[in-house]
Amino acid sequence: MTSFEELSELSFEIIAAVGTARSDYIEAIQEAKAGHFDEAHRLVDAGAEEYLKGHHAHLNLIQQEAAGERTDMCLLLTHAEDQLMSAEGFGILADEFIDLYERLSKDEKSQQGEMIEERTA
Repeated sequence: MTSFEELSELSFEIIAAVGTARSDYIEAIQEAKAGHFDEAHRLVDAGAEEYLKGHHAHLNLIQQEAAGERTDMCLLLTHAEDQLMSAEGFGILADEFIDLYERLSKDEKSQQGEMIEERTA
């Protein structure tokens, strides 16, 4: 059985990694909103790397339990799992928002080009 100290350490590892990922995803959305798409994509990639660290730590717990090693649930692990799921959702939304902002940017540029053509005609 995983000791409370080990479980706490693993929980904090998950929380730290996915917290960083979530922050990266939120910052990526803000960068996309500002039209900085390369930076937005870089931040999503960085967030995904951090998210995987938390995911792998969680996966280790699942594998231990599948092997017969019981894991006692505690509030800290519940919080870590909640943060893991939250970060996953933010990652999905970040990708969607970036795509949306890129489409809006292309549409705006297209409309500006049409307006210039109308003025010069």
